[in-house]
Amino acid sequence: MKSFSPTEDTIAAIATAVSPGQGSIAVIRISGSAAIEICKSIVDIPGMHDWSTHKVLYGHVTEANEKKYIDEVLILIMKGPRSFTGEDVVEIHCHGGIIAVQKILERILDRPNVRRAEPGEFSQRAVLNGRLTLTQAESISELISARSRKAAELAINGIEGNIQTTISSIRQRLVEQLSEIEARIDFEEDLPTLEEEHVKNEIITIRKDINELIDNAKRGSWVRSGLKVALTGKPNVGKSSLLNRLSKREKAIVTDLPGTTRDLLESEIVLEGIPVTFIDTAGIRETKNIIEQIGISRTQNALNQSDLIMLIFDSSEGWTKEDESILKQIPTSIPTLIVGNKSDLKDNHSLKNNKKNILEKENQVIISAKTGQGEDELINYLLQLCDSSQIHGLDIALNERQLDLAKSALKALKNIDQVFKEKLPWDFWTIDLRQAIHHLDELTGDDLTESLLDNIFAKFCIGK
Repeated sequence: MKSFSPTEDTIAAIATAVSPGQGSIAVIRISGSAAIEICKSIVDIPGMHDWSTHKVLYGHVTEANEKKYIDEVLILIMKGPRSFTGEDVVEIHCHGGIIAVQKILERILDRPNVRRAEPGEFSQRAVLNGRLTLTQAESISELISARSRKAAELAINGIEGNIQTTISSIRQRLVEQLSEIEARIDFEEDLPTLEEEHVKNEIITIRKDINELIDNAKRGSWVRSGLKVALTGKPNVGKSSLLNRLSKREKAIVTDLPGTTRDLLESEIVLEGIPVTFIDTAGIRETKNIIEQIGISRTQNALNQSDLIMLIFDSSEGWTKEDESILKQIPTSIPTLIVGNKSDLKDNHSLKNNKKNILEKENQVIISAKTGQGEDELINYLLQLCDSSQIHGLDIALNERQLDLAKSALKALKNIDQVFKEKLPWDFWTIDLRQAIHHLDELTGDDLTESLLDNIFAKFCIGK
């Protein structure tokens, strides 16, 4: 990786979530050459104390006048390079909440030669000092924001270096092909002939491996970010009842009056390791009620931003012209599941005999939000959409930044097909191989600009 010199500033920030009445402890992290001296200047420690590395000290943080205590604390000392950032690091463990934590941070920031850390700056220093690879640092951020066990598992695999190892292996295979080609360019008469077909086949194999990573990244995105499923349909077809059934709690108000839901309600569950957010929308119909009109407008926006739409109709009444009209308003680019609700009311034989009825359409299930009949079938459809069977075997998944670079590397390697087809000299092969290697180096952090590095870590939380 290109060498960037980390700032000489000592930085400090709260490293844990802080809110009133929540969390029994909080951690304030200080990193840099002045970390230990700053900590010494704000604490009162009774008796003999040893400030050597990897020690825990007990004491109190004092007010500026040193006469009053702010809080009782534990102090963890980790001298570089044996620390998270590779620099001298001190962590102050105090009581949770807001007041004491903020007052201690203020005491630290009042000292000379220290400033508040930028988002992700601790992790950035860890990467610059060789304590973490870039993909490991990104995986730590993903572990913090994991919303399911599977997302946490993928993040741990990244922290263990699985992404780095996989990409480095692919890169090495490309380097080997590039080396063989360059050797023929410089010493063609002294080396055996290199078959173009053999090189092309190896590159095709590498492309398949990169393409698999790209496919897995889509499933990984579902695991990390989850799916958004919008529930739509006429008023009073049971959208809110279905939301309550799926979320196993009374999230939405349910009445016999049409138009009860006038705003978006959300509820999240985890299905086979994938977070699924169900969005209960306002029933779509012609109305003069201004508030209901606003709700319907928000419904349209929710539909456009969803990964899947459930169009719910009243199966006891059958498929109506109003249902068909709503179906035509749904974006064709978004998968749609048609759900016939209220199957507990009656078995509508006329519906089944109607050649134009909705039951002839694909992607439909009949359920009862009241009794739960058909719920398993509904969930199975969602799992099929998520391709959950393949998610179970997913070990690593590239994030959005990594995915873009993998796609760029794949594109460069596909250009070689044209070079092979036109029988161009070996020099032309090296152009695309070098480009692909460059993109993989950006992915792992072996080739980065300072501005790009700053952009990556700016998305991290403060204190990490």
